[in-house]
Amino acid sequence: MTQNRSTITHILSCFKIAITGKEQEFTSGSIRRAIFMLSVPMVLEMMMESVFFLVDAYFVSSLGANAIAAVGLTESVLTLVYAIAIGLSMGVTAIVARRVGEKDINGASQVAIQSIFLGVFIAFIISLLGVVFPKEILGLMGAESDLIEEGYGYTQILLGGNVTIMLLFLINAIFRGAGDASVAMRVLIFSNILNIILDPIFIFGFGPVPAYGVQGAAIATTIGRGSAVLFQLLILFYGWSKIKIGVKDIIFRAGVMLNLIKVSLGGIGQFIIGTSSWVFLMRIMAEFGSEVLAGYTIAIRVLMFTLMPSWGMSNAAATLVGQNLGASKPERAEQSVWKTAKYNTCFMGAVSMVYLLFAETIIKIFSNEMLIVEYGALSLRVIAAGYIFYAYGMVIIQSFNGAGDTKTPTVINFFCFWVFQLPFAYFAALVMDWGAIGVFLAITFAEILIAILGVFWFRKGKWKEVKV
Repeated sequence: MTQNRSTITHILSCFKIAITGKEQEFTSGSIRRAIFMLSVPMVLEMMMESVFFLVDAYFVSSLGANAIAAVGLTESVLTLVYAIAIGLSMGVTAIVARRVGEKDINGASQVAIQSIFLGVFIAFIISLLGVVFPKEILGLMGAESDLIEEGYGYTQILLGGNVTIMLLFLINAIFRGAGDASVAMRVLIFSNILNIILDPIFIFGFGPVPAYGVQGAAIATTIGRGSAVLFQLLILFYGWSKIKIGVKDIIFRAGVMLNLIKVSLGGIGQFIIGTSSWVFLMRIMAEFGSEVLAGYTIAIRVLMFTLMPSWGMSNAAATLVGQNLGASKPERAEQSVWKTAKYNTCFMGAVSMVYLLFAETIIKIFSNEMLIVEYGALSLRVIAAGYIFYAYGMVIIQSFNGAGDTKTPTVINFFCFWVFQLPFAYFAALVMDWGAIGVFLAITFAEILIAILGVFWFRKGKWKEVKV
C-alpha cells in the first residue's frame, strides 16, 4: 500500500512539473521521463485544439442537419489550411528543436520570426479566396442551395480569419520545438475558455448580441483563436519562454527563410495529400444526403478529440528526435520513438474499445435524429477498429518530420491516400454500391497501410543522416 502511494505521489509530482514546464532538458537522463514531460502538455494542448470542434458541433447540432453539414463541408475545406499550417509547423519544430539541441537559441529565434512572416503571407491569400468565394466553395463541395444559403457565412468568416489558425499552429510549433510544450498548452486552454463562453452568445444571441446561427460559431471561434495568438506573441516578445523575439529580429532573412521553406515543403506536401483526400471523401459522402453527412461530421469531430492527444504524443516524439539529433545522440532519438509508440498504442487501444462499445450513446450527445445516429455510430466503429495501427503510424511519421526528413512521409501519404484510399472509397461506395461504409473502410485500411510502410522505412535508419 505504501509503495503504491509513493508511486502515485511520484506520478503526480512529475505531472505538476510537466504542466508548469520547469523541466526542459530532454537530451539526457531517463527517456521515459522525457517522453512523459513532453507528452503531458502536448496531449493536453492537442485535446484543447480538438475541443474547438466538439464545442462548435455541440451548439450547432441544435440548428439542424443543414447547419451541421455546412460546418462539416467548411471544416473539410479548412483541412487544406490545416495542411499548410501543420506542414509549416513541422519544419519549424524540426529546425527549432535542432537549434536548441545545438544550444543555438539565437538561431532558433530567427527561425521563429521567419515562420511568422511566412504564415501571415500565406494566410492573406487564403483569406481573399474565402471572403470573395464562400458560396462557390460550398457549391464545389456538393452542397445544395438551401445549405449554401444557411452556411456560407460560417465558411466566409472561418476562411477569412484563417490567419488565426495559421499563427496558432506555427507559434505553438516554436514552443514545442524549444521544449516549451506547457506554454502551448496554456495558450489553447485560454483560447478554448473564450470559445466556450462566446459560442452560445453568438449562435443563439444574448443581450445586445443578435443570434447569428451557424455563423456565430465561426465568429466565436475566430475571436477565441485570435486572442490566443495575441497571447502567444506577448510570450515571444516578452521572453516568457525559452525562445525570445526582439525588435532586432524582425527583419527578413533570406537564408533562414529558404531553409525553412525547404524543410517545410515536404510537410506541407504530405498534409495537402492527406487533407485533400479528406476533402474528396467528404465530397463522396455528400452523395448520400445531409443526414448521413451530418452523422459522419459528428463522428469525425469525436474521433479528432482522441486523435489529437495521440498527435500530442507524436509531437513529443518529434521534439525528442530533433533535439537528440542536434545533440548528436541518434540512438537515443530512436529509442524515444519506439517507447512513445508503445505508450500511444496503449492509449489508442483503450479508446477504440470505448468507441466500439458506446458509439450510439456518444453520437446521441450531439443529435437524436435516427439516420445521423446510425451513420455516426457506424463511422465511429469502423474507423476506431484501426486505432492501434494509427498509434504507431502517427508516431513514426512525426518522427521522420522531427528529424527533418519530410520527404519520406510525403511518399507514404501519396501512395496510401491518393493511390489507394481515394480509388478504393469511390469504387466501394459508389461503384459497388456499399454506400457510406465504403468510405469508412477506405479510411481505416489506408491508416493501417501507413503504419506498416512507416515502420518498414523507419527501421532503415536513413532519417538519422538528415541535415537541417
